[in-house]
Amino acid sequence: MATASVAFKSREDHRKQLELEEARKAGLAPAEVDEDGKEINPHIPQYMSSAPWYLNAERPSLKHQRKWKSDPNYTKSWYDRGAKTFQADKYRKGACENCGAMTHDKKSCVERPRKLGAKWTSKHIAPDEKIETFELDYDGKRDRWNGYDAASYKHVIQRYEARDEARSKYLKEQQLKKLEEKNNNQNKEDGVSDDEDNDDDEAKVDEAKVDESKQMDFAKVEKRVRTTGGGSTGTVRNLRIREDTAKYLLNLDVNSAHYDPKTRSMREDPLPDMDPNEKFYAGDNYNRVSGQALEFKQLNIHAWEAFDKGHDVHMQAAPSQAELLYKNFKINKEKLKSQTKDTIMQKYGNAATEEVLPRELLLGQSEKEIEYDRAGRIIKGQEAALPKSKYEEDVFINNHTSVWGSWWKDHQWGYKCCQQTVRNSYCTGAAGIEAAEAAADLMKANIARKEATEEAPAPAEEKRLATWGTEVPDDLVLDETKLAEALKKEDERRREERDERKRKYNVKWNDEVTPEDMEAYRMKRIHHDDPMKDFLH
Repeated sequence: MATASVAFKSREDHRKQLELEEARKAGLAPAEVDEDGKEINPHIPQYMSSAPWYLNAERPSLKHQRKWKSDPNYTKSWYDRGAKTFQADKYRKGACENCGAMTHDKKSCVERPRKLGAKWTSKHIAPDEKIETFELDYDGKRDRWNGYDAASYKHVIQRYEARDEARSKYLKEQQLKKLEEKNNNQNKEDGVSDDEDNDDDEAKVDEAKVDESKQMDFAKVEKRVRTTGGGSTGTVRNLRIREDTAKYLLNLDVNSAHYDPKTRSMREDPLPDMDPNEKFYAGDNYNRVSGQALEFKQLNIHAWEAFDKGHDVHMQAAPSQAELLYKNFKINKEKLKSQTKDTIMQKYGNAATEEVLPRELLLGQSEKEIEYDRAGRIIKGQEAALPKSKYEEDVFINNHTSVWGSWWKDHQWGYKCCQQTVRNSYCTGAAGIEAAEAAADLMKANIARKEATEEAPAPAEEKRLATWGTEVPDDLVLDETKLAEALKKEDERRREERDERKRKYNVKWNDEVTPEDMEAYRMKRIHHDDPMKDFLH
């Protein structure tokens, strides 16, 4: 029992408390309820159920055994697979060069590599993926089924169901074939067919024998002699069929039927919403209200009621007399019911035993007379009203001469009179049809002209390269004097490269490179692929 706090109790209160605990363990009294309304198992030991004194628990609870300090930052949610956030119309700076999404780069793109990426075409830009970050707790990080969608296993179940259905269909066809062959050969070969039937019966008997022998194996006792401990030991094999599910595993919901582990009893039905034809266990109480148990209960009730009315009947003292009296009571009750039924039928008659109604009444014919003239107009009587629809029929709106839905084109409904696909539009007649066709032709011409202009490649501009390999600015001018000085410096540098002894001790280095220096370097440079390089300088 889960106690809130240890307080002084008298001997009488202590005795009552012990009796209550025993009744709870036996299932005679309801289990104790904690602060959240959950039942506490009465078989939990006191050293586990009693809360520490420093928690100051006012009511019985098992919170001190649970992890009641939970981090609010932790979550058990999972990534939204395949979710997209935004799809752009043109390429954005920093996006993937292949598909155009901003959430990854070209190296980590999982889309098929395009011949020309979205960076150069600005077409078919892929939407951005939804990026989420979760902070999982200890169990969430180690949960191998976290994020698993149970609906993904549905196709496996469907495949097995289709296989079983095909198998049953095939077996049914084979049985029908055998029956047809047997019927065809029955008149010709009666003796042979009788022998085959006998063989089939023998085969069925053999199968039944095999099944019985297999079932007998469950009670087989295997004895082992000369064991290490000495003597012989007997072990019973297969105490139960291993495919049977334990009753406490039928429904794992905490609020379902209570299971008492000490007495191994589950009084309520663990699966109340399940189809009763497919249910093989409906709780221990089901046996008390079905079969012979129900008959025995009714027999006891009848004995008590008869004793109260003055009959000398006792179920425990004379059970046979009570059973015989109950049997006579049921016979007399049935006779009385049949007599009452017969008297009522004699007085009022029985509509179920009378003759069938005439055909005229069954077909709805009547004596109603209607007279017509030669033109088909009614002279006398009233014509039968035709059944009308609850929807309005032949109602034209906005000057239309046809109803909505009389025109269909390009997966859209419309009006046939003006071929418009807008429900609340005003009718424009034949002029509207011509205007719509002209607009469609103009649109097709504009699209064709635009595609023709996009396909023609733009003429490439000729770029005049500078002497040292870059594009020449328009305002570039080389000074002849500075170019001569740069050529001299280049010669000195080459001489120093050939002979390091001519290099001075204090070398001044200048990082600034002028256009004249670059031109001098180009003019003095040796081209290794030049066939006349050995004759230069």
